[in-house]
Amino acid sequence: MAITVEQLQHQGKIELVIVHSISWSLYQLSIVVNGQNHWLVDAQGQAVCSHNILDLQRLFDGIQVGQMRLQHQSAYDEMIGQPTRSSNLLDVPLGNNKLY
Repeated sequence: MAITVEQLQHQGKIELVIVHSISWSLYQLSIVVNGQNHWLVDAQGQAVCSHNILDLQRLFDGIQVGQMRLQHQSAYDEMIGQPTRSSNLLDVPLGNNKLY
């Protein structure tokens, strides 16, 4: 399910914002509202991406957010030919440091 940046303003409280690290310093956003996951998209339906986490945090100015987290799924085991032993998910809480 997807939600636009414009629709964010009308959501009320957002339980969780997840900043997905998908490549070398390329980030994509998803949010959880009322227990449902939504990918954040622009007006044309394209995923909101940025090379700067602060730019993504700025989208939530004036919106009540419960938590903001950075997640990265590593493919290290696969890259070195090892079987996947467990989840390689890195999950780090982010605070809104307002450095922008």
